[in-house]
Amino acid sequence: MAYVGQPIPSTVVNINAAKFSDGKSVRVTVPENTVIEAGKFYLLNSFLGCAFQSVQTGAGEIAEVILNIEQAEYETDQIDTSQTFAKGTLIYWDAASKKFTETSTGNRLAGRVTQAKDANNVICFILGPQVGVLTGVVDEGDILEVV
Repeated sequence: MAYVGQPIPSTVVNINAAKFSDGKSVRVTVPENTVIEAGKFYLLNSFLGCAFQSVQTGAGEIAEVILNIEQAEYETDQIDTSQTFAKGTLIYWDAASKKFTETSTGNRLAGRVTQAKDANNVICFILGPQVGVLTGVVDEGDILEVV
């Protein structure tokens, strides 16, 4: 902190914004007629994450739930069991089935498999960043659209 008579000149800079979170979770809105189960993954308000608590809304009701969106390794059985899910495979979120899939078309990139599907149809994966989705085919010189 600068003060009068300080032996080394300094400047005080007031910062009007401050970090208030590590960004590991986010509070999102649960739409009406929705059941959220703690420990399951959901795509809400454009955030893909694991619900911290269970919530149920009825007709005309909305609620809030906190999603864990930390880029970390997760274990889940919320997958399309007909697919292989080999180690290193990119996985996507299928909003219609509310499951992870290997199919990229029409689905949101979610992460990468770190432990292949086992006999119980369980995988481990690293959840990717929450920064939008590239659309269209990418060729050298293309301008990308992020949605």
